[in-house]
Amino acid sequence: MKQQFQNEPTGSTQPTPFDDGTLYDLLFNDFDYGLAFYLGLAGEANGPILDLCCGTGRFLVPAMQAGSDVDGVDLFPGMLERLKTKATAAGFSPKLYHADMKSFATDRQYSLVVIAFNAFVHNLTVEDQLATLRTIREHLLPGGMLAFDTFFPGRHILGEPDDIRVLELETPSPATGLPLRIYDTRNFDRVEQIQHSRMEIEFLDSNGEVAEVRESFTTVRYIYKQEMELLLRLAGYSRWELYGDFARKPLDDEKDAMIVCAWK
Repeated sequence: MKQQFQNEPTGSTQPTPFDDGTLYDLLFNDFDYGLAFYLGLAGEANGPILDLCCGTGRFLVPAMQAGSDVDGVDLFPGMLERLKTKATAAGFSPKLYHADMKSFATDRQYSLVVIAFNAFVHNLTVEDQLATLRTIREHLLPGGMLAFDTFFPGRHILGEPDDIRVLELETPSPATGLPLRIYDTRNFDRVEQIQHSRMEIEFLDSNGEVAEVRESFTTVRYIYKQEMELLLRLAGYSRWELYGDFARKPLDDEKDAMIVCAWK
């Protein structure tokens, strides 16, 4: 029977990398990008935490294992189903909401809201970005913090030619030990600040032949530093800090990441 979650929205029918939580975990369950940073913030939080765009629980489950009180919100039922299975196996039953980050509603406020692993860039318009930031602010306790990461759109990203199929990863499958390859083909609308990606996951057999291909698509909108500061100002945050990496170095190089911390 389908698991029901609170505040369910209407989903998209376009295939995305987030439809299949088991497949997503096969690729990213052990991916530790930013995890120590967010777990450190969770350990310092003086109150409940919201994992927005929580996915399969890459942050939420270890945060609960460390003693934090965490709710989760995600748009994709397959991700929430996988998260529920993992949390149950670990002895937890977090409150999970199937909702859009622009318009979610939970029954409490939080000392910390986390959006990990570059999920904020799925807001494709200024209206969407501001709606997300304002909805989050409404769910923060006084003095509460929003923390999320994205990428800085430097020349090393935007200068790449369009429609070139690039091998992003080749690794043994954690499930079978056989090779799998991830290819990404990107094109850019550099005026509207939009990146379109077509991802292909190739599963190889024992003879090295491609046995299966899983294809999915994403669209994201990248954001510049001063644009981010303006969004936070318009959304009503009292102060913010932008870093170039998870060690909190200044954002001063176009090859940096962009780590955002903002306070209500």
